[in-house]
Amino acid sequence: MPVRLRITSLFTLLVIIILGMVCLSIYYFSAASRLSTLKTRLTNRAITTARLLTHAGMIDPELMHRIDSLTTLALKRKSVQAYKDSDRPIYFYSDVPNDSIRVDETLLQSAKEEGIFYFTDKKKEAVAYFEQRNEEGLIVICAGEDEDGIRTLEKLAKILSFSFICGTLLSFAGGYFFSRGLLRPLGRIANEVKDISAYNLDRRIPTGNSKDEWYKLSTTLNELLDRLKESFELQRRFISNASHELSTPLTLISSQLEISLQRNRTEEEYRQAMRQVLKDVRHMSSLVQTLLKFATASGNTGGLQIDLIRIDEILMRLPGEIQSREKGHNVSLHFGPLPEEDNRLLVLGNEELLFTAVLNIVSNACKYSENHHADVSLTVAATGFIITIADNGIGIEEKELERIFLPFYRIRQGTNIQGFGLGLSLAMRIIKLHKGDVKVRSTPGEGTCFNIELPAGQIQRSDLSFA
Repeated sequence: MPVRLRITSLFTLLVIIILGMVCLSIYYFSAASRLSTLKTRLTNRAITTARLLTHAGMIDPELMHRIDSLTTLALKRKSVQAYKDSDRPIYFYSDVPNDSIRVDETLLQSAKEEGIFYFTDKKKEAVAYFEQRNEEGLIVICAGEDEDGIRTLEKLAKILSFSFICGTLLSFAGGYFFSRGLLRPLGRIANEVKDISAYNLDRRIPTGNSKDEWYKLSTTLNELLDRLKESFELQRRFISNASHELSTPLTLISSQLEISLQRNRTEEEYRQAMRQVLKDVRHMSSLVQTLLKFATASGNTGGLQIDLIRIDEILMRLPGEIQSREKGHNVSLHFGPLPEEDNRLLVLGNEELLFTAVLNIVSNACKYSENHHADVSLTVAATGFIITIADNGIGIEEKELERIFLPFYRIRQGTNIQGFGLGLSLAMRIIKLHKGDVKVRSTPGEGTCFNIELPAGQIQRSDLSFA
């Protein structure tokens, strides 16, 4: 069902319920008011008749007949019946001859017990009134047909039914046109989105001035387009840089081989050429492995092995790995007060990826430090861990701090240092994948300090959604 028709149907249903309740309430209270008024009039008439009959010495039955015939009770086929000593009739009057109420012992007994007893007899509505005078009891039954009241109720029912039907039709028509105006911005947004593609991501949806739900939807879609544009730009830059980095060693290998094949050379010259080719192949292999890790860290955790691992054991692997990679590079570990419980040192994640992230940052710290030394400290907080990596190297200018985590970006001061420019970007993606964050502060000429924040394993397991 279209949304417009659904909104109209729901709106119409709501109006039907409200109108139905209002119409039923009006009819119910009108009927109750008519019945209450009728009961009061019949009761008053019965009480008057009873009091007149108790003064038998002053008023005779013939005079009572004349009084009843002249009384305007606004009822049709009215009748008055009186009984003394429970079942002895002493008085009878009716507009229509022989049109009396059928009286039985049960009716008289009910009147005695309740004092005023209301009942119906065919189309007539009646009241049986019991009055106790000394030892004698008098029961007066007054009845009649309230044709005017019933006719008025029927007319009211027709008016309410007509109003209900008209109100329902008007609500449906109004809801249909109202929903059209309500959904018009949604159609405009849909048309705008249709015209947006990967080639014109600069286009944005007009938000308007009213701060309503459509404004919020347009703003959200514009923010999504901003993120998509940024992702496409990063992807384009990444592919361009990766192609360049891969083509460079391939070009060098091809050139070395072509030169070697141009003429016969000595065995030592061939060996020298093969050493250079092997160096370029290893360089390209290292770049490919780094790109594979980067692709793994750019996805999600669905294909990763996730375990609870000790964060201190990951850090203790750093000194040996750093020294094996580059002689002269070294790391100092500083652990703050560690909790006695082992489970408070656990982090939920992939051990190799986490180690790679920390290793990349530590390796950079050693590269850009004059003494090739990095200080690594671990602090256990209430909700997680803070790993601090500090060096006394060349530092990073403030304008470059926001770019150091971009793929293939290298700071100007370190252009003479070997690397691909993927280490920090890979580390940031791995830490983000583990619901953590990386913060950096640096002073040019004095050094740089990285803070890696990771949530504790128990918090991750209860609050995070690793697949």
